[in-house]
Amino acid sequence: MTPQERQRISAGLAGGLSYAEIARRLDRPTSTISREVARNGGASGYRPQAAQQAAARRARRGTPPAPPAPGPVVDAVAELIVAGAVRSGMPRMTARVHVDLLLSEDGRRTAAELARRLGVSPASVSVAVNSLVESGYIRRERDPQRRRDVYVVDDDAWYRSIVISSRQTLETAHAATDLVEAWGADSPVALRLAKGGAFLERVIQDMLDSAERWRGLLS
Repeated sequence: MTPQERQRISAGLAGGLSYAEIARRLDRPTSTISREVARNGGASGYRPQAAQQAAARRARRGTPPAPPAPGPVVDAVAELIVAGAVRSGMPRMTARVHVDLLLSEDGRRTAAELARRLGVSPASVSVAVNSLVESGYIRRERDPQRRRDVYVVDDDAWYRSIVISSRQTLETAHAATDLVEAWGADSPVALRLAKGGAFLERVIQDMLDSAERWRGLLS
């Protein structure tokens, strides 16, 4: 991380920006910003000059060894996550792509990297990433220098996916309510639709309120 980036982090914190917003402006993963701030005094004590000096000292001591490559335990856990996603209705290839991004060091991969790592065709990856982007689980960035898309899973993805899914369910609830008049307010069908629509609407609104209330945990 450059001194200029650390200055911008400091300015963002002073301006009340979230880690996710600072990361977006710097084109960095949110986790990178949160780690940088956490190990250099926290949000209230972050000083860019001190953070730069600390980074220089760490560099002089040598680069820490790379984390071990995923082994059988990690592979088994990843497969459990994939299986759980499939049971919830996500296509298996989409789940594999999502988990591979979740387990990547910086949460970023190109379509070519995903295809190579998973041993599948680029077309299969394309379908999967389009679905994940549409659902809010990942976002797409453009690499202008290499003219390619980069797919990113960041900390705010959990919030986005809940909001998108909730809005889609709300559309179903509103559609059910709209049909009540068509069937006649006192008919069994209308009563069934009215109850289902009201239930869905209240549950989803609670979910949206909860997601907004706890969103700070992702920063």
